[in-house]
Amino acid sequence: MAFTDETWRLLRGTELVGEIRITEADFPWLNGDFLPGPGWPAAEPAFAESLRLVEAEEWEAWEPVYTALEKTYTLHAPKGPVAEHLLHIEPPHAWFRFSEEPFEDG
Repeated sequence: MAFTDETWRLLRGTELVGEIRITEADFPWLNGDFLPGPGWPAAEPAFAESLRLVEAEEWEAWEPVYTALEKTYTLHAPKGPVAEHLLHIEPPHAWFRFSEEPFEDG
């Protein structure tokens, strides 16, 4: 799997929130440069809160925040949208993991 130099897109509906240019692939995590799009100003507070909760290890508070993010924003690989993702954005960087199939609870 060669991910380096790919450009992934974060969308809210059809609005571009930002692009992630992959610079490092340490599978399952991909890291890259985040290039904000027109939808980023509206998305930034929620992604900042999600990252704050992760860094504070406040998992019970984080889960509903991230669930809302994942329902609102879709991550698109060059071939199309992925089923699920765990995405952190701290401009100018982003890092994420993804699944082409939905994660199973259990």
